[in-house]
Amino acid sequence: MKNYPSFEEIKEVHAKLSQMRLEYWLHHDLFSMQWWLLVAVLIIPWIIWWRFVDKKRLTTILLFGTILMIVVMMLDDIGVEAQLWSYPYQLISILPRLVSIDQGIIIIFHMALYQLFPKWKSFLIANTIMATAFTFIFEPITVWLGIYQLDNWEYVYSFPIYIAKASLVKYLVDEVITKAEGKTPIQNRIEKQ
Repeated sequence: MKNYPSFEEIKEVHAKLSQMRLEYWLHHDLFSMQWWLLVAVLIIPWIIWWRFVDKKRLTTILLFGTILMIVVMMLDDIGVEAQLWSYPYQLISILPRLVSIDQGIIIIFHMALYQLFPKWKSFLIANTIMATAFTFIFEPITVWLGIYQLDNWEYVYSFPIYIAKASLVKYLVDEVITKAEGKTPIQNRIEKQ
Protein backbone atom coordinates (compact mmCIF):
# COMPACT_ATOMS: atom_id res chain seq x y z
CA MET A 1 0.00 0.00 0.00
CA LYS A 2 1.48 3.32 -1.10
CA ASN A 3 1.25 6.51 0.92
CA TYR A 4 1.87 8.95 -1.89
CA PRO A 5 0.03 9.98 -5.06
CA SER A 6 0.76 8.29 -8.36
CA PHE A 7 2.16 10.18 -11.31
CA GLU A 8 -1.21 9.76 -13.07
CA GLU A 9 -3.02 11.33 -10.10
CA ILE A 10 -0.59 14.27 -10.18
CA LYS A 11 -1.22 14.70 -13.93
CA GLU A 12 -4.98 14.72 -13.36
CA VAL A 13 -4.72 17.38 -10.64
CA HIS A 14 -2.34 19.39 -12.81
CA ALA A 15 -4.78 19.26 -15.76
CA LYS A 16 -7.62 20.44 -13.51
CA LEU A 17 -5.45 23.22 -12.06
CA SER A 18 -4.46 24.35 -15.56
CA GLN A 19 -8.12 24.56 -16.56
CA MET A 20 -8.97 26.48 -13.38
CA ARG A 21 -6.12 28.93 -14.00
CA LEU A 22 -7.27 29.53 -17.56
CA GLU A 23 -10.86 30.18 -16.48
CA TYR A 24 -9.68 32.49 -13.69
CA TRP A 25 -7.41 34.37 -16.10
CA LEU A 26 -10.14 34.76 -18.74
CA HIS A 27 -12.73 36.05 -16.26
CA HIS A 28 -10.53 37.87 -13.72
CA ASP A 29 -7.22 39.00 -15.27
CA LEU A 30 -7.65 39.51 -19.01
CA PHE A 31 -8.25 43.17 -19.94
CA SER A 32 -8.45 44.30 -16.30
CA MET A 33 -6.65 47.49 -15.26
CA GLN A 34 -3.89 45.34 -13.73
CA TRP A 35 -3.55 43.30 -16.94
CA TRP A 36 -3.08 46.47 -19.02
CA LEU A 37 -0.54 47.71 -16.48
CA LEU A 38 1.37 44.43 -16.85
CA VAL A 39 1.34 44.84 -20.65
CA ALA A 40 2.76 48.36 -20.27
CA VAL A 41 5.39 47.30 -17.70
CA LEU A 42 6.61 44.61 -20.09
CA ILE A 43 6.68 46.59 -23.36
CA ILE A 44 7.43 50.24 -22.52
CA PRO A 45 10.71 49.65 -20.62
CA TRP A 46 12.09 47.59 -23.55
CA ILE A 47 11.22 50.37 -26.01
CA ILE A 48 12.92 52.98 -23.83
CA TRP A 49 15.91 50.70 -23.22
CA TRP A 50 16.40 50.08 -26.94
CA ARG A 51 16.51 53.82 -27.55
CA PHE A 52 19.19 54.45 -24.91
CA VAL A 53 21.25 51.25 -24.80
CA ASP A 54 24.92 51.58 -25.76
CA LYS A 55 24.82 49.71 -29.08
CA LYS A 56 28.61 49.23 -28.95
CA ARG A 57 28.21 47.18 -25.76
CA LEU A 58 24.92 45.58 -26.79
CA THR A 59 26.21 42.00 -26.73
CA THR A 60 27.68 42.34 -23.25
CA ILE A 61 24.64 44.13 -21.85
CA LEU A 62 22.29 41.55 -23.36
CA LEU A 63 24.44 38.73 -21.96
CA PHE A 64 24.11 40.33 -18.52
CA GLY A 65 20.35 40.78 -18.98
CA THR A 66 19.77 37.27 -20.29
CA ILE A 67 21.66 35.55 -17.48
CA LEU A 68 19.93 37.77 -14.93
CA MET A 69 16.55 36.98 -16.52
CA ILE A 70 17.20 33.25 -16.11
CA VAL A 71 18.22 33.75 -12.46
CA VAL A 72 15.15 35.92 -11.75
CA MET A 73 12.76 33.43 -13.37
CA MET A 74 14.29 30.54 -11.43
CA LEU A 75 14.06 32.42 -8.13
CA ASP A 76 10.50 33.45 -8.91
CA ASP A 77 9.49 29.87 -9.75
CA ILE A 78 11.05 28.67 -6.50
CA GLY A 79 9.20 31.34 -4.53
CA VAL A 80 5.85 30.56 -6.14
CA GLU A 81 6.33 26.80 -5.78
CA ALA A 82 7.38 27.20 -2.12
CA GLN A 83 4.27 29.38 -1.60
CA LEU A 84 6.32 32.34 -0.45
CA TRP A 85 4.44 34.69 -2.77
CA SER A 86 1.82 34.53 -5.51
CA TYR A 87 0.39 36.61 -8.33
CA PRO A 88 -3.39 37.17 -8.40
CA TYR A 89 -3.01 38.89 -11.81
CA GLN A 90 -0.96 37.52 -14.67
CA LEU A 91 -0.26 38.64 -18.20
CA ILE A 92 -0.43 35.09 -19.58
CA SER A 93 -2.39 32.35 -17.85
CA ILE A 94 -0.03 29.48 -18.57
CA LEU A 95 2.94 31.04 -16.80
CA PRO A 96 2.97 30.96 -12.99
CA ARG A 97 5.42 33.82 -12.64
CA LEU A 98 4.99 37.52 -13.21
CA VAL A 99 6.53 37.73 -16.69
CA SER A 100 6.01 41.48 -17.09
CA ILE A 101 8.13 42.31 -14.09
CA ASP A 102 10.60 39.40 -14.27
CA GLN A 103 11.37 39.94 -17.96
CA GLY A 104 10.47 43.59 -18.21
CA ILE A 105 11.08 46.33 -15.72
CA ILE A 106 13.46 44.49 -13.34
CA ILE A 107 15.76 43.33 -16.13
CA ILE A 108 15.70 46.70 -17.90
CA PHE A 109 16.66 48.57 -14.73
CA HIS A 110 19.46 46.12 -14.02
CA MET A 111 20.79 46.35 -17.59
CA ALA A 112 20.71 50.14 -17.35
CA LEU A 113 22.76 50.00 -14.16
CA TYR A 114 25.18 47.56 -15.76
CA GLN A 115 25.63 49.96 -18.69
CA LEU A 116 25.84 53.18 -16.68
CA PHE A 117 28.00 51.92 -13.82
CA PRO A 118 30.70 49.59 -15.20
CA LYS A 119 33.00 50.00 -12.18
CA TRP A 120 32.25 47.85 -9.17
CA LYS A 121 32.01 50.56 -6.53
CA SER A 122 29.53 52.70 -8.45
CA PHE A 123 27.61 49.60 -9.57
CA LEU A 124 27.21 48.39 -5.98
CA ILE A 125 26.04 51.80 -4.80
CA ALA A 126 23.55 52.16 -7.66
CA ASN A 127 22.40 48.55 -7.25
CA THR A 128 21.81 49.11 -3.52
CA ILE A 129 19.74 52.23 -4.24
CA MET A 130 17.72 50.33 -6.85
CA ALA A 131 17.26 47.37 -4.48
CA THR A 132 15.95 49.77 -1.84
CA ALA A 133 13.49 51.32 -4.31
CA PHE A 134 12.27 47.97 -5.62
CA THR A 135 11.99 46.42 -2.15
CA PHE A 136 10.36 49.24 -0.22
CA ILE A 137 8.50 51.21 -2.91
CA PHE A 138 7.81 49.09 -5.99
CA GLU A 139 6.90 45.82 -4.24
CA PRO A 140 4.42 47.51 -1.85
CA ILE A 141 2.81 49.28 -4.82
CA THR A 142 2.34 45.95 -6.64
CA VAL A 143 0.81 44.50 -3.45
CA TRP A 144 -1.51 47.51 -3.17
CA LEU A 145 -2.55 47.03 -6.82
CA GLY A 146 -3.29 43.37 -6.11
CA ILE A 147 -0.70 42.13 -8.63
CA TYR A 148 1.67 40.63 -6.06
CA GLN A 149 0.74 38.86 -2.85
CA LEU A 150 3.10 38.08 0.02
CA ASP A 151 2.11 34.68 1.39
CA ASN A 152 5.07 33.65 3.56
CA TRP A 153 7.44 36.47 2.69
CA GLU A 154 8.40 39.92 3.96
CA TYR A 155 9.56 42.83 1.81
CA VAL A 156 12.88 43.05 3.61
CA TYR A 157 13.80 39.51 2.49
CA SER A 158 13.91 40.74 -1.11
CA PHE A 159 16.51 43.44 -0.44
CA PRO A 160 19.67 41.27 -0.24
CA ILE A 161 18.43 39.11 -3.12
CA TYR A 162 18.18 42.12 -5.44
CA ILE A 163 21.76 43.06 -4.58
CA ALA A 164 23.21 39.54 -4.67
CA LYS A 165 21.70 38.39 -7.96
CA ALA A 166 22.84 41.45 -9.92
CA SER A 167 26.30 41.38 -8.33
CA LEU A 168 26.75 37.68 -9.07
CA VAL A 169 25.70 38.08 -12.69
CA LYS A 170 27.93 41.15 -13.13
CA TYR A 171 30.86 39.16 -11.78
CA LEU A 172 30.15 36.24 -14.15
CA VAL A 173 29.71 38.44 -17.20
CA ASP A 174 32.79 40.51 -16.40
CA GLU A 175 34.82 37.30 -16.08
CA VAL A 176 33.48 35.94 -19.39
CA ILE A 177 34.28 39.22 -21.17
CA THR A 178 37.76 39.32 -19.60
CA LYS A 179 38.50 35.80 -20.81
CA ALA A 180 37.01 36.49 -24.26
CA GLU A 181 39.26 39.54 -24.64
CA GLY A 182 42.28 37.48 -23.55
CA LYS A 183 43.08 39.71 -20.59
CA THR A 184 44.19 38.52 -17.21
CA PRO A 185 41.89 39.36 -14.31
CA ILE A 186 44.52 41.81 -12.99
CA GLN A 187 44.71 43.67 -16.32
CA ASN A 188 40.94 43.88 -16.44
CA ARG A 189 40.69 45.23 -12.86
CA ILE A 190 43.37 47.86 -13.53
CA GLU A 191 41.50 49.08 -16.64
CA LYS A 192 38.21 49.32 -14.71
CA GLN A 193 39.63 51.52 -11.96
